[in-house]
Amino acid sequence: MKAIVFDVDDTLYDLSTPFKQTCREIFPEDTDLDLEGAFLASRRYSDSVYARCLSGEMSMEEMYIYRFKNAFLDYGKKINALKALEFQAVYEEKQQEIRMTNAMKDLLQSLKEKVTLGIITNGPAQHQWDKVNALGVTEWIPVGHVFISGALGVAKPDKRIFSRAAERMGILPQEICYVGDSFENDIVGAKAAGWNAVWYNHRGHQAAGDVKPDAVVRSEAELIACLEKISTKE
Repeated sequence: MKAIVFDVDDTLYDLSTPFKQTCREIFPEDTDLDLEGAFLASRRYSDSVYARCLSGEMSMEEMYIYRFKNAFLDYGKKINALKALEFQAVYEEKQQEIRMTNAMKDLLQSLKEKVTLGIITNGPAQHQWDKVNALGVTEWIPVGHVFISGALGVAKPDKRIFSRAAERMGILPQEICYVGDSFENDIVGAKAAGWNAVWYNHRGHQAAGDVKPDAVVRSEAELIACLEKISTKE
């Protein structure tokens, strides 16, 4: 591989951490609420309508309301639109405090010396840049290799965002490996664009389709070992 490109949310850092911190702050009385379940539900609901946000059919505020109202309702908690937006506001604040593990930082440092690195992430441009900056990943990944759907007008799993990234980096699709946690967005999209793909399935999801990733890893340690091997293979 000549390049390894990463997803951001729930790949470079644990997205459930700021979500759970927000839950404890907004709903301190709900000590029995299934925070992991609500987190995963919120991800499913946002992924299901993100394309509508990108096309302008749905506003980001409408998406935030939709995902949190439905996610919490799935776990027996009813909230209104104002509470959903309050949750989003605090959630964004908590995302300014996100950190990568030392092991992930060491991995990026090691990979930087051997391959080209990049990012492809879905979300509003400024919101995702705030996360990139909070994580400090531009120490290892060039700013010009950060591709955000909100800035490009096309989102994963659309293969066009992968193709634009490959063209910008000047590397052939078959020489690039993409790493992400979402089967539908990351693996399906990358493989459609002719890339290699490593599914970082640390939450134990089931594959939603027949697309085959080139590797499946289920822990940070497995991911590090896999990428170190890929980056040194002749």
